[in-house]
Amino acid sequence: MRRTLFGRTSRPSIDDDDASLPPFPRRQMLVLAICRICEPIAFMGIFPYVYFMIEDFHVTEDPNRISFYAGMVTSAFTFAEFSTGLLWGRLSDKIGRKPVLLTGLVGTALSVLVFGFAPNLTIALLARAIGGLLNGNMGVLQTTISELVTAKQHQPRAYTIMPVVWCLGSIIGPMIGGALARPCISYPSLFSPGTIWDRYPYLLPNLFSAFIVLIGFINGFLFLEETHSHKKMERDRGLELGHWILSKFKGFRRCAESRDEKSKFSDRDDEMQPLIDHDEPLPSYRTNENTPASSPHLRSASVPSIPQDSLDLNQSREHMGVGFSRTFTKTVVLNIISFGILAFHTMTFDQLLPVFLATAPPKNSVEMSLPLKFVGGFNLDSKTVGIILSIQGAYQLLINMFLVPKVLARFGALRSFRFIVIVYFLLYLATPYLVLLPPAYRMVGLAIVLAWKCTFSTIIYPANAILIANSAPSPLALGTINGFAASTGSLCRAFGPTISGILYTVGLQSGYSGLAWWTSALVAIGGAVVGLQISDSASQSASHDDRIDERDRDVEIAQQNQVAGHTHDLAATPPRS
Repeated sequence: MRRTLFGRTSRPSIDDDDASLPPFPRRQMLVLAICRICEPIAFMGIFPYVYFMIEDFHVTEDPNRISFYAGMVTSAFTFAEFSTGLLWGRLSDKIGRKPVLLTGLVGTALSVLVFGFAPNLTIALLARAIGGLLNGNMGVLQTTISELVTAKQHQPRAYTIMPVVWCLGSIIGPMIGGALARPCISYPSLFSPGTIWDRYPYLLPNLFSAFIVLIGFINGFLFLEETHSHKKMERDRGLELGHWILSKFKGFRRCAESRDEKSKFSDRDDEMQPLIDHDEPLPSYRTNENTPASSPHLRSASVPSIPQDSLDLNQSREHMGVGFSRTFTKTVVLNIISFGILAFHTMTFDQLLPVFLATAPPKNSVEMSLPLKFVGGFNLDSKTVGIILSIQGAYQLLINMFLVPKVLARFGALRSFRFIVIVYFLLYLATPYLVLLPPAYRMVGLAIVLAWKCTFSTIIYPANAILIANSAPSPLALGTINGFAASTGSLCRAFGPTISGILYTVGLQSGYSGLAWWTSALVAIGGAVVGLQISDSASQSASHDDRIDERDRDVEIAQQNQVAGHTHDLAATPPRS
């Protein structure tokens, strides 16, 4: 099979597989989306006002150093997230995805509340670090999606939903952050000086974020189904409570019952089959819309029981997982490295942009020497910065909904990834020159740059997520791989704002305000070198049934070992006289 530079291959027709495709898990993707939207609201909400927050902390009298401290605030979360990302990923392989996701939401709520009450830079950094330490949701979410969506035909659609949700959050977060920060200044008729809103001028937007996170937690606790191949077989009292609540409403009663007639629990024979016949693949992995705990038929079924710990992840690694060397293959490692580089320079852009927009022109004129030596900024207030970031999020939302799925379906994840990773560096070369445009054309230039950035980032991240998911040697390794990828991305996101903040400060002082941007361009070129070495793994061409059969075999091995051990115990029991 011949490949071009962008990984083009001849595709087999999928018409024969259409009849066997499982339904797209709409309900669970919606539940995940509600859980996910909390985090971009909390994370992106600080960007419009972080520059002014550092000013209010009075940590420096030099306005050129504010960008450095703003980078520290942004990086505190990602440094902490890096330190625990792999831990949360591995923990999700042991206790399940749902508990880890809910813990992450609790950590986010605690973080934003402390951040809102922060009286100084130290407490602000501590608050951000708390959120990162308790939040491993980035990697676990990717794992959950890959377990929910097993059909490759559904992947372009599924892997663009979370970016759409992030875009919604990036609209709401900056808009709320910019509008609600310093309310005594923005709305003096509603918020009087001398009140708590004056003492803690950044509390109000963080209270809003905490309220959204609370909604996400309740939604996840009541309606999120476990996707871990073994833990999904256990009882979920939160899910049962959610179904009971839905059953009290006429319009949702059907959702609370056995919600999909085509699911694995549609009849009793299908329930019993995987427990008593190991020659057939487990039908529980033919759908993603049910769990045994939520099935009313299962509760009344008389089924020979297998001991509760038959699917315990604490069993020996040779039965329940794959070794470290088998997990991190060359393809997996290259994908993770590429993700880390991508996270570095895209996060650098996200952190630099609001600082760039808020930067005032130098008080003392700086001699220009084009094309490299010049200094400047847009000198915008927090409200305007928040509006610009929200418009950016709205554009991302639109292209995620209407463009990205079509691009990934038409060109594939690998070709799309390779093309964008090759030309990404041009964005960073061009951005600092916006300040040299005539004032009447600056906003037009900014709009072009933002559309350019949003289009690239919204295509390349889902493409990379698909490549990582398809490169996993086993579904049981997905949590570890995505956890490691999340940790790598967090580390790079942490270094990105810190390094770019230092470089931006140095650039302003030396007269080269494009220094931080051009450094990101060099990093993006390095990412292109790594990205071109990524090849489509063997699992990319595997059929949907092959992937499901692999999941079935993993669970079947666990069941057979447990049954074999149980049979051995019975054989060792002396017969009664």
